[in-house]
Amino acid sequence: MKNYLIFFVLFIAALSNAQTNQLDLSYYLPADVSYNSKIPTPKSIIGHEVGEWHVTHDKLVNYMQVLANISDRITIENRGATVEGRPLILLTITSPKNHQNLENIRLKHLSITEANSSSLDLSSMPLVVNQGFSIHGNEPSGSNAALAVAYYLAAAEGEKIDELLNNTIILFDPSFNPDGLQRFSSWVNMHKSQNINPDPNDREYAEAWPGARTNHYWFDMNRDWLPSQLPESRARIKTYHQWYPNILTDHHEMGTNSTFFFQPGIPSRTHPLTPKKNQKLTEEIAQFHANALDKIGSLYFSKENFDDFYYGKGSTFPDIQGSIGILFEQASSRGHAQESDNGLLTFPFTIKNQFVTALSTLEAGVKLRVKLLNYQREFFQDARKEAKATAIVFGDEKDAAKAYHLAEILQQHQVKIHEIKNDFTQNGKNYKKGYSYILPKNQKQSRLIEAIFEKRTTFQDSLFYDISAWSFPLAFNLDYNENAPLSQLGSEITEVKPRIIPNFPTSNYAYLMEWHEYYSPKALNQILEAGIAAKVSLKQFSMDGVDYDYGTILIPVQNQKMPAQELAQLLNKIAQEATINITPVTTGLTKGIDLGSGNFKTIKKPKVALLVGDGITSLNAGEIWHLFDQRFAMKITKLDLRGFGRKNLSTYTHLILPESRGNFLDKNDAEKIKNWIKSGGILVGYKNAANWANTNEIIKLKLDEKKDTARNISFENRMDYRGAKGIGGAIFEAKLDRSHPVNFGIKNSTMPLFKDTNLFMKADAQSYNNPILFTDKPLLSGYVSKDNLKEIAKSSAFKSANFGSGKVLLFSENTNFRAFWFGTNKLLMNAVFFGEFM
Repeated sequence: MKNYLIFFVLFIAALSNAQTNQLDLSYYLPADVSYNSKIPTPKSIIGHEVGEWHVTHDKLVNYMQVLANISDRITIENRGATVEGRPLILLTITSPKNHQNLENIRLKHLSITEANSSSLDLSSMPLVVNQGFSIHGNEPSGSNAALAVAYYLAAAEGEKIDELLNNTIILFDPSFNPDGLQRFSSWVNMHKSQNINPDPNDREYAEAWPGARTNHYWFDMNRDWLPSQLPESRARIKTYHQWYPNILTDHHEMGTNSTFFFQPGIPSRTHPLTPKKNQKLTEEIAQFHANALDKIGSLYFSKENFDDFYYGKGSTFPDIQGSIGILFEQASSRGHAQESDNGLLTFPFTIKNQFVTALSTLEAGVKLRVKLLNYQREFFQDARKEAKATAIVFGDEKDAAKAYHLAEILQQHQVKIHEIKNDFTQNGKNYKKGYSYILPKNQKQSRLIEAIFEKRTTFQDSLFYDISAWSFPLAFNLDYNENAPLSQLGSEITEVKPRIIPNFPTSNYAYLMEWHEYYSPKALNQILEAGIAAKVSLKQFSMDGVDYDYGTILIPVQNQKMPAQELAQLLNKIAQEATINITPVTTGLTKGIDLGSGNFKTIKKPKVALLVGDGITSLNAGEIWHLFDQRFAMKITKLDLRGFGRKNLSTYTHLILPESRGNFLDKNDAEKIKNWIKSGGILVGYKNAANWANTNEIIKLKLDEKKDTARNISFENRMDYRGAKGIGGAIFEAKLDRSHPVNFGIKNSTMPLFKDTNLFMKADAQSYNNPILFTDKPLLSGYVSKDNLKEIAKSSAFKSANFGSGKVLLFSENTNFRAFWFGTNKLLMNAVFFGEFM
C-alpha cells in the first residue's frame, strides 16, 4: 500500500509538470482560426506562457498596452488608480471601422435608454459587451484568461472574427481588482516548486491572512457595485453608465472540488424587480456556454447555489438597468495544480474554461444582438410607464454630509437629483435647504431608484447568497419620504458638492461644535492632535437661541497652548476641511448647564489599536481600518496577533476586537488583555467578541442561544432548512437612549441597524443599561425567520461594563458594514472619544 501511494503521488506530480511544461497558447485557442503573426503572443511580452505562472498585474497591464499600440482593433485608457496606485485600465475592442466612429456609436446606443426610442433602427447597431475578470484577487483564472482572450480578439483572422468585431463593442477590463491580483500572484509564484506539488496541504494553497480576495482595505469589491464606495468600483460604474452595456460578465472562482457554474441562478432567488425576460435571455445565452464547454469536455452546472437578488454584485447590478449580468464560477486550483474530487485540477485548465466562456458570451451576443438591444429599449420604456408622478425627499436637518454622500452615490448612477425649493415639513420630519435633496421618480433610472430605496419584508425564498436588505436611506439613517410633492422640486443639481463653510470670527471665550455632523469626529481628532483641550457636554443646553444637544464639543480659549487669534485660524481650517459648523461664543452663561459645569468632561486624545491576523474576520477589520483612515483621517495601529504576547499594550487607550473565528487568542494572550483593561484600557468588541468577553469573564452577559429541532424536514432539504434559520443580512429598528454617550450625535430616538448574526444579547433589568434596544416589532427590511424575529425583539444591541479601571464596550451588530452604512459609523467614534463616560 505504501509503495502504491508513493507511485500515485509521483504520477500526479509528473502529470502536472507535463501539463505545464508542454503548455503553449494553442491549448486555449480555437484551432479553426488563423492568427496574425504581427500580433505578439503573451509569452513574447510577459516572459512565460499563459498559465505557466500566475500573471502579475504589472505584466498584465504591459501586455494590454502592447496590444493597444500594435492592433487597430484595440484602444486602452487609464480610468484612475487603486489605493496602491495600480492603473484601472479598460480596453475597447471592436473593428477598425467602428473605432473611427466610436463616439457616434456610443451616443446612438445610449439613445436606446432614452424616451422616444421606439423609432430607432436596431438592425445595424452594434451590441455592447462589458467583460470583467477576477474581482476577487485570489480567483485568478479570469485575469490570466484575459491574456489569451485579448490575444485572440487582436490576432484572430477570418469571417467569424470580422462579424464579431463589426457587430460588437467590447469593454474589456482584464483585472477588476489589481491590488488583490498582485497580492495573490506574489503568494503562489513565490511558493511554486519546479516539480509542482498538487497536495492541497502545500503552503502554496494556503494564503496568509488577510488573503488576496479583497482590495487594499480588505473589502469584497463584488458587493460594492451599488454602494460604489471604492475607487475601483467608481471607475467601473462610470464606464457602465457611459455605455449601458447589453451584457456584463463577471468571471469568478469557487471551491476546488466543484466544476463550473454559469447563470441563471436559482430561479426563486431572483429579485422581483428583475423582469422575467431577463432570466429568459440569460437562459438563451447559457446554451452557448453549455455548447462551448461540451466541446472541450468540461463539467458544469446552472440554476444552483447562486442567485440574482442583491443588486450590489457584478452579475446582478446590470439586471436592474436593462442589461444581462452573467456570473461565471470556475473550480479553483488556488495555485498551479491541486488534487480535487474530480481529479487533478491544473491552473491552465481553469483558464481554459474561462477563455471558452468569454468567447461563448461574445458568440451569444452576436447571435442575439437585436433581441438584446430590443430588450434594453423595452426595459427603459416599461420603467417610464411604471414610474409614479411623485418624488423622494431625503435629508437630515442636523447632518448635511450623510445626505450629500447618498446624493453622491445616486448621481454616480445617473439619477437626476434636485435641490428642495424651500424648507418644509412632512410627516413630522424637517427638510432643510442644503441638508436635503429631492428626486423625481419619473426618470430613466426609476427602477434603480426603487431598488435603492425599497423596504421589502416578503420573499418567495428564505435563502440568499448575500444580504436580503440594503435600503440606502436606512443605511444612512436619514429622514426620507417616498411621496414628496413635486412642487418642492428646485433646481437640478449637475454635480453634488459638499457644503461650503464660511469663516467665523475670533472668540476670546469659547467655541461650540455640535456632534451631529458626520465628520465631527474628524474635526475633534484634528483638534486633539493639535494639542487643543476640548470637552464634551453630557447634557443639553441652550444659548443665543440655539439648542445644543448631548455630545456638543466645547473648546475653551483660555489655557490653550496657542493665542486666541491662532486658535481661531486653526478651528476655521478644521471646520472647512470637515465641513462642519463651529460657533464662537462670548459667555459661559446658558439656559441649562453653564459652560463651566462639571457636566462638561475633558476628552482624552485616543490612541487606538485594531486586532488583526489569523482568526480575525478581515472584512470586519478592513471596514474599521478604512473608516479611521479614509473617512476620519485618524491613525489606527493594526496589531497583529502574531507575537501578541511580546507587544506592549500600555500605550493604547483603546483596543478594537472585530468579529473573529475560533480560538484566536490563547489563555496567556487573553489574560494580557484583561490586565490591560483593568489598568484603564477600553476594549471595543464586535459581534461574537461578546461571546469571547463573556467566556473570559470580562463581562457578564445573558446570551440567548436558540435551540431548534427540525420537524418534517427531509434529508435532502436539511441544508436549506438550516440556511433559513440564519440571519444573512436584514435591517432592524432600535430604540435609543439619546442621553447615553454611545448615542451622542444621533438626532432621532430610533435607528436602523444592520444585522447578520444570530447573536442575541438579553436586555438588562436596569433600563439605563440598554441604550440601544431593538423595538417590539423591529423588522424594517429583509428576511428573518419568525423564531429569530422573536429573539431580536427587545434584545440589546450594545453593552458596557466596568472591568477594573477600564471598560468593555460591546456591539452585537456591525456598525461599519461595507463602508456604506454611514448611519451607524458615529457609534464606534462615540466609543472611541467618549468611552470612559459610558
